[in-house]
Amino acid sequence: GIDGKPIVADLTSMPHLLVVGTTGSGKSVGINAMILSLLYSKSPSNCRLLIINPKMLELSFYNEIPHLLSPVITDPNKTVLALQWAIRQMEDRYKKMTEMGVRSIEAFNNRIRQSRQTGMPIRKKVQIGLDPKTGDAKFLENELNFEPLPYIVIVVDEFADLMAVAGKEVDTLIKCLAQMARAAGLHLIMATQRPSVDVVTEAIKANFPTRLAYKVSSKIDSRTILDCSGAEQLLGQGDLLLTNGNRAMIRAHGPHVSDNEVETVTHTLRMQGRSNYAQDLIELIDTSNSACIYGHC
Repeated sequence: GIDGKPIVADLTSMPHLLVVGTTGSGKSVGINAMILSLLYSKSPSNCRLLIINPKMLELSFYNEIPHLLSPVITDPNKTVLALQWAIRQMEDRYKKMTEMGVRSIEAFNNRIRQSRQTGMPIRKKVQIGLDPKTGDAKFLENELNFEPLPYIVIVVDEFADLMAVAGKEVDTLIKCLAQMARAAGLHLIMATQRPSVDVVTEAIKANFPTRLAYKVSSKIDSRTILDCSGAEQLLGQGDLLLTNGNRAMIRAHGPHVSDNEVETVTHTLRMQGRSNYAQDLIELIDTSNSACIYGHC
């Protein structure tokens, strides 16, 4: 913060983050700082990343680290397929959680950890019919063999480029994830340089109460992201305003992370473990002729 004290926020409580900032504002450095904080604090078994960056080079540092679900996705059309995959993951997680009788990924993982610590299997009673003599329900106990689920953080840098290619589709997919994915452990970090109303739509704003603004070009841009002016007067190079829709707006200065630091961290991670991509996601984005989905061949 501007008082020199660190500000730490939990992404799971946000539960998604919208980031805006013009060139030189510190937005890209801020995104790297957020990613590195996840890499430092979470192992690949606890947190996986899906990184989408139409600019191609900005986040390519992270390719092949063990946290990634796929190589950094740069094709806007393939992004649609990746977001559809994320929704299917969300739906599959909800099915597992329903089967276990829990309502959040935290409760799901805690049940599995407790089962392993105590040696007591997780069982689910399933009705298999009625007793022909008494008419009473007959039940069978099934043993549930689930693995703990990692959080999935979807980082989308410059989503304005995605909206230009497939705006309606992307808007719908983002809205679905933002509204429903929290309990399943999926969280979004979305960033753009161009916070126009056709990019930061009302549907997106409504589902991203936590918003972070670096310096922007105009009062209009500031109002689009923060619902008030002020971000246009920021100093740049990490100066930012943060709002979560409930508390008073916070002014802070983002941490600086150099390219060399990012390269050092990612190189170390590659040395510690191999990439472990989600094969169904890789097959989906590699085998589909995604460049022609929306006629942008």
